[in-house]
Amino acid sequence: MYKKTTKRINITVNPYYLEDQSEPEDQHYVWAYQVTIDNQSNDRVKLTNRYWKIIDSNGTQQEVRGEGVVGEQPVLNPGEKFEYTSGTPLSTPSGFMEGHYEMENKDGLKFEVYIPQFSLDSPFTSKKLN
Repeated sequence: MYKKTTKRINITVNPYYLEDQSEPEDQHYVWAYQVTIDNQSNDRVKLTNRYWKIIDSNGTQQEVRGEGVVGEQPVLNPGEKFEYTSGTPLSTPSGFMEGHYEMENKDGLKFEVYIPQFSLDSPFTSKKLN
């Protein structure tokens, strides 16, 4: 599990490999990731946009930008949480993701909340300890 806090907005990410949707013989590996957004600030906030940087184990980068998450632009009052699950495919057996959400408070002030970098590891990834 990966965690990061920006302006008292806690982001937790739990990635997991989807073996049933992956086809390693075709270089197709799929992960899901569950995200929890926990508003511990004193303001009501709205998630307006998302930005993801996805990097495979070859160093190939892909950027994803868009409105909201999973078709929603959730509004969180102080103390409220929003959870969602999404996914991503890669052509390599491992990689990383990171990004940020654009939030807006009740006064219309926009700010970024950072998503922790997290690793995407499949059972086909060899692990080396240094």
